Amino acid sequence: MASLTVRTPDGKVRTVSLLKRITSLGRGPDNDVPLEDTNVPPSALHVTFDGTRYEVGSLGATFHVNGKRRDNHALSTGDVVKVGGTELTFSREDAPREPVRRELPERDASFASPVAGSSDSHTSELPGVAGRELVLLKRLTAFSERLFGSYDVDRILESLLDEAIEVTRADKGFLILMDSGEPRMKAARNVARENIEDAVEKLSDSIIAKVVKDQKAIIVADALDTPEFKASESVVNLKVHSVMCVPVMHKGDLFGVLYVGNDRLVNRFEPKSLDMLTVFAAQASLLLQNAMLVNDLKLDNTELRRKLEDQRYGDIVGACPGMRDVYKRIDKIAPTDISVLITGETGTGKELIAREIHRRSPRTKGPFITVNCGAIPENLLESELFGHAKGAFTGAVATKAGKFQAAIGGTLFLDEIGEMPLQLQVKLLRALQEKVVYKVGENRGEPVDIRVVAATNKILEEEVKRNAFREDLYYRLNVVTVKLPPLRERGEDIVLLSQVFIKKYAREFNSKARGFTPAAAVSMKKYGWPGNIRELENRLKKAVVLADKPLLGPDDLDLKPENLEPIMPLIQAKEEFQKRYINEVLARNNGNRTKTAKDLGVDPRTIFRHLEKLEAEKTGRPLPPEENEELL
Repeated sequence: MASLTVRTPDGKVRTVSLLKRITSLGRGPDNDVPLEDTNVPPSALHVTFDGTRYEVGSLGATFHVNGKRRDNHALSTGDVVKVGGTELTFSREDAPREPVRRELPERDASFASPVAGSSDSHTSELPGVAGRELVLLKRLTAFSERLFGSYDVDRILESLLDEAIEVTRADKGFLILMDSGEPRMKAARNVARENIEDAVEKLSDSIIAKVVKDQKAIIVADALDTPEFKASESVVNLKVHSVMCVPVMHKGDLFGVLYVGNDRLVNRFEPKSLDMLTVFAAQASLLLQNAMLVNDLKLDNTELRRKLEDQRYGDIVGACPGMRDVYKRIDKIAPTDISVLITGETGTGKELIAREIHRRSPRTKGPFITVNCGAIPENLLESELFGHAKGAFTGAVATKAGKFQAAIGGTLFLDEIGEMPLQLQVKLLRALQEKVVYKVGENRGEPVDIRVVAATNKILEEEVKRNAFREDLYYRLNVVTVKLPPLRERGEDIVLLSQVFIKKYAREFNSKARGFTPAAAVSMKKYGWPGNIRELENRLKKAVVLADKPLLGPDDLDLKPENLEPIMPLIQAKEEFQKRYINEVLARNNGNRTKTAKDLGVDPRTIFRHLEKLEAEKTGRPLPPEENEELL
């Protein structure tokens, strides 16, 4: 910390700290250090600091240092500067070891560069332009290294501005970030490293607007004398003098604006200062993006935990209307012992629903046994279900219990029940009716106390109609149906499930992936997901393993535009919706056409016409002639 002890002609003594890059002294009240001395000009001296040393220079006044007249002088602790009748004693607590320097008459030595070919042995000691820039770049590098491990956005914003003010010798600095396309003030600091109150009122919106529009850095030596800005209301009202304003870019897009200003023309900025600020803005963008990304991910994780608490039903994730209906049904049927048929497309999570029914039932302490009826060869399925006696068939070297026996006291889950052969369906029906099973090769029955939950991706009513599934078994299994919605109809559940899978596999495979881009979220909602949750999980698992960045995009998930559902014309979309909606109301009314027409507020002929079209589509016959009537 450096300071000046000021002794005026009347004997008053005070000490002032040198906080700024350029400190002005003089009789005028606008100076940083006003001097109460009638023999001192309104603007007398300035003390500059280049990051290494302090130097005093004249603004028109004659001054002496240690009794010798000077035009400029590199200050050392104990130096006494006299101007008019006032004495200024310089002191610096952290003063570095001073090298020998030659005095340069009538020049600002802090910006002087060595003269080519000079034989003066002390010239190399002067920090020329290139030397000063190198010092500042090293300082910027060290500053960046300090902050790259910090994710406190507010602290980073303040530190960025403090450093920008230091390297540009500014009086104040402002950082404006874009928010929904509009500039928003995020931080404002002064040379004393303090936050500026009412910051929005202290900077020129016209200068900022130009940088936002052009996305180019500008430097204004005197805004009040610049044709482009002197008519600006903000420039006139604020008496804006020297300003630098540079865009902060991220991946080619405007991310924000860095604005620094000086209140006095004596401190006006130079082009090389703008170069430094531009470099600084690029580094600031990296620091901020890094911190904001980590903060967003922390918020995402917090939000994810909150959502999971609000939108989890046991081990099931999701809270769309369709899934909430499923949960309500599970709450009602789980405490009972009735058979349940779970329907839904492949990959919708039917086994997870079956497990949740078991977990919430009185049988929760018993076993949960799963049999995939479509994955076991027909000649082995009976033995798998009911067991077999020793010698019942080739390879039956010992008596073995089946899945029915293993599930005693618990729940037996028959997955893909629609794939079961007709011959075996008869034996399954008998076991369910009598609650007795017979091992293959035995005639002695064995009682079993189990609950059966079955699942299928087929429409069993149609299978019954074409004699591929026994009607009596269908009604025995289908006491209560739980229908799962496909993933494409679950809206925000897709995003929530994706976050769960990313977190799971990122931890498992030690991946960089932490989330997905907004474009990926949109693509996931547009995609049809024929494989449903199973397909979503597999795509995300692959993307996480191959990820080389924190956020996954549509390409990482192979969700290219050509893979998305095509956009249909509005008329066709309306027809599809009307068809689906009429079918839903018909189902609700158990096929009653008259009541459906009344509920929909249409003529009954509309419903008959709708059914005729459906039948024509199924059979391939020509559609009946159109009638002049509104559908809905």
